[in-house]
Amino acid sequence: MKKFLTRVPLVLLASASLALTACGGGGSSDAGGDGEARTIAFLMPDNASTRYELFDRPLFEAKMSELCADCEVIYSNADSSASKQQEQANSAIAQGVDAIVIDPVDSAAAATIVNSAQAQEIPVIAYDRPIPDVPADYYVSFDNEAIGALIGQSLVDHLTETGAEGGLLQVNGSPTDAAAGLIKKGVHTSIDEGDFELLAEFDTPGWDPTEAQNWVSGQITRFGDDIAGVVAANDGTGGGSIAAFKAAGAEVPPVTGNDAELAALQRVLSGDQYNTISKPIKTVAEAAAETAYKFANGETPEGKATLFDTPSELFEPTVVTLENFKEVIIDGGVATVEELCTPAYAEACASAGIS
Repeated sequence: MKKFLTRVPLVLLASASLALTACGGGGSSDAGGDGEARTIAFLMPDNASTRYELFDRPLFEAKMSELCADCEVIYSNADSSASKQQEQANSAIAQGVDAIVIDPVDSAAAATIVNSAQAQEIPVIAYDRPIPDVPADYYVSFDNEAIGALIGQSLVDHLTETGAEGGLLQVNGSPTDAAAGLIKKGVHTSIDEGDFELLAEFDTPGWDPTEAQNWVSGQITRFGDDIAGVVAANDGTGGGSIAAFKAAGAEVPPVTGNDAELAALQRVLSGDQYNTISKPIKTVAEAAAETAYKFANGETPEGKATLFDTPSELFEPTVVTLENFKEVIIDGGVATVEELCTPAYAEACASAGIS
């Protein structure tokens, strides 16, 4: 029988590790893709983004079930706490999992997790966010620097085409997230040499939309109509930025995003958000499951790239605006008309030609 268990917090089950290691301990696996049951820890970082519960987890579990009907996925969400994620990882290691897939809350702090797991011969797959200080065994993600460059350049091109005047706000992701640092770097490559001055930028603690909203509110007071656009690193911070302008009773300038969350796609349709990034989570979730299963069975997958001295597979993202919305989102199967075109967005859908 397929077994998918949620353990929060996992540390409470550390005492049961001897019973659970029957599924196979990290370094003792001698199978070679033989279908033998394995135990994989899938450790996600936060609930600030809806994607982990709605998409990453079920897609990863479904692929593991396809690869191995008797395998077990130990799922945990750290709720933006690096210390909680450390406890969850420690418990997974104590249980003798065969591999750990981790999207780190704090990319620097996660180095301790990598060291602890590898000391027990448990392979670690960094997922979505890299771990720069200590090489994991593998890294699976979209190209985060390219994401930043794409959303930034898309915004600059739009502002140029529309003859906008003023400067930009840059709302980055979490300062403890190495992926956010890569997105930030990519944004700067696209805006630093352009015609639009960077008025101010902010690293958003925990990617929290409320933190982004509060900061942008202060910048609206400071710069007023001089804000031509906002480069926000993901849909959450983009949504927070938009909320700040609406709360101030100000016109919402073009705002970027990233992740193609349903609410953000609806904002793109309605014109509240200028762009987002389509990076189908199914792509990385399934790739991570396949990679973890190979490692768990004693194989060493070959990286297609190298990042932070880690063998990596980096997928190409796609920037989405209203112009290519139907092609990328509807025809590409990212979201359905029924999901998007609720009564509140029926008119926007009709205008976009997708209802």
